[in-house]
Amino acid sequence: MLLSCSNIKVEFVTGVVLDNVSFHIESNDKAAIVGINGAGKTTLLRAIVGELEPDTGVVAFEKDSTYGYLAQDAAVNTDNTIWDELLSVKSDIINMEKRLREFEEKMSEVTGAELDALLEKYQTLSHSFKLLGGETYMSELYGVLRGLGFSEDEYQKKINVLSGGQKTRVALGKMLLASPDLIILDEPTNHLDLNSITWLETYLKNYKGAVLIVSHDRYFLDKIANKIIELENGKATEYTGNYSDYSVKKEQRRIAELHAYLNQQRDIKHQEAVIEKLKSFNREKSIKRAESREKMLEKIDRIEKPATVNADMKLVLTPHCQSGNDVLKVEDLAKSYGSHKLFENVNFEIKRGEHVAILGDNGTGKTTLLKILNELEKADAGSFTLGSKVEIGYYDQEHHVLHPEKNLYEEIADEYPYLTITEIRNTLAAFLFTGDDVFKLVRDLSGGERGRLSLAKLMLSDCNFLILDEPTNHLDIRSKEILETAINSYEGTVLYVSHDRYFINKTATRILELTGKGFVNFIGNYDYYVEKHEDVIAAASANGIINTAVQNESVASSDSSDAVTVGETTQSSALDWKAQKALAAEKKKKENALKKCEEAIAAAEDKLSEIDAQLNDSSNGNNVALLQELTRDRESVSAELEKLYEEWETLAE
Repeated sequence: MLLSCSNIKVEFVTGVVLDNVSFHIESNDKAAIVGINGAGKTTLLRAIVGELEPDTGVVAFEKDSTYGYLAQDAAVNTDNTIWDELLSVKSDIINMEKRLREFEEKMSEVTGAELDALLEKYQTLSHSFKLLGGETYMSELYGVLRGLGFSEDEYQKKINVLSGGQKTRVALGKMLLASPDLIILDEPTNHLDLNSITWLETYLKNYKGAVLIVSHDRYFLDKIANKIIELENGKATEYTGNYSDYSVKKEQRRIAELHAYLNQQRDIKHQEAVIEKLKSFNREKSIKRAESREKMLEKIDRIEKPATVNADMKLVLTPHCQSGNDVLKVEDLAKSYGSHKLFENVNFEIKRGEHVAILGDNGTGKTTLLKILNELEKADAGSFTLGSKVEIGYYDQEHHVLHPEKNLYEEIADEYPYLTITEIRNTLAAFLFTGDDVFKLVRDLSGGERGRLSLAKLMLSDCNFLILDEPTNHLDIRSKEILETAINSYEGTVLYVSHDRYFINKTATRILELTGKGFVNFIGNYDYYVEKHEDVIAAASANGIINTAVQNESVASSDSSDAVTVGETTQSSALDWKAQKALAAEKKKKENALKKCEEAIAAAEDKLSEIDAQLNDSSNGNNVALLQELTRDRESVSAELEKLYEEWETLAE
């Protein structure tokens, strides 16, 4: 066991963040910690690496093991060049290499016993050098630099002139080159483009050590993780598999917990009803049975009501009018900034109802293209045309149309006065604004919070063509899922730029990859884009064709599989219906029996009351024969009533 966390508890002034969290990491695990913002993910990592002392609990690493930790804002800031800084990680190997060269030089100058001694030292050192990767460290260094997106002309750049994101990439590169037994990463994809993220996925998947990651990038987690540790309400729950496996298992677990809770509540209410009925019989034996049941009920280990997803917390996007079939036509669009050419010869069309994602390397002009379509920038050449009745709703990370003096509630309410208080609060909650947050002033919000508020406003608009620039930035996983559901049910048209591959995979019906020369068109989601990318790009390059439309070859096969699935579902439904019908009939039979038993009890109790009335009638005091007969009848009815009580109790169960 490489890492063991036992009963970790962390409490701040605001409350308990982690409550007896326990899990372990084996030497080959690729584990991910997930949870909503504020669940304690970063707090847990800080407790693991010793930056924060937990209130209780133990963090234990395997003896002589090593770990590397990359915090969210980790950065390297020195006068070194990128190359020298990363090379410094291999200083032990470099020193070994120098000593080997020194030995080689000396061996050419000595003979005899001295040569034999040097040769023995040389062989020992050479063996250690090979074990530590001395023969491959340079290729490893180049691979990491290229993988993290550094071009060769950047290798000699001074680190102190780099951007914050570049400094973080240097820190990540240093940690990867150090090859610890356990790599601990907090949001490692934040400063990487898609190519670098894909490279990091492959690197970590094939890494010989263990990996522990905090990330909101669900596609990234799908590719890497074999274990998910979920933090919710301070507790940790482990799931085997990747993120998609976890998502399914979590829902199954939630449903099972909810069913267990509801079943127990039903049983408790039933027992309470039986107890009340037994007491109403007002008989010593029935009262004792009722008291016995009450004691058993007190001993029940009651299941807490599981947290449920708020069904009201959803977004419904409804265009107020339908656009024409032709939504957007772009012809020969080009844009440059001075001598730097972003793109040229961009041609594409978008039809009503399409959900189109734009992909491309950083610097290819994706955001600029969206700005041109919203007339915030002018193209150098080319044109675009909007179709009939097209109304654009635009989310731009840099141009939020917000009012600094208003609070969040007013920002929504003033724009959409027809919404109820609950609807406004649910919308804000979907974008992580809860409780008193809704009364914060817009001017006091961070950049990320302003972005989320702008997105919330846009999602409430009734436009029929949404243009979105990185809509999932600053959203936690739950909010992303809400947005995905809203877009998938949206009857209008969507064009967006995003680095969130899971989001693209869930929402895109078409992908446009922006290259320096134009677009390559893929008809499908992100998985399809990955599958066909190399073939399509190769074909486009070989033929000099940029707009290469690729039809989805899996349509026919998916149709046939759907037919099989429907057939199986129909057959299964028929069997379920028969079983449900039989259960309903059995239940009805038992209910009738219980009703008849209760009627018999009522009749017997009435008969007993009549007999008691006759026995207590003074006019019958001298009629010995009648009194003997009434006494025999009373014993018979009492015996029958006792059997009926027992029968009722059995039927009531």
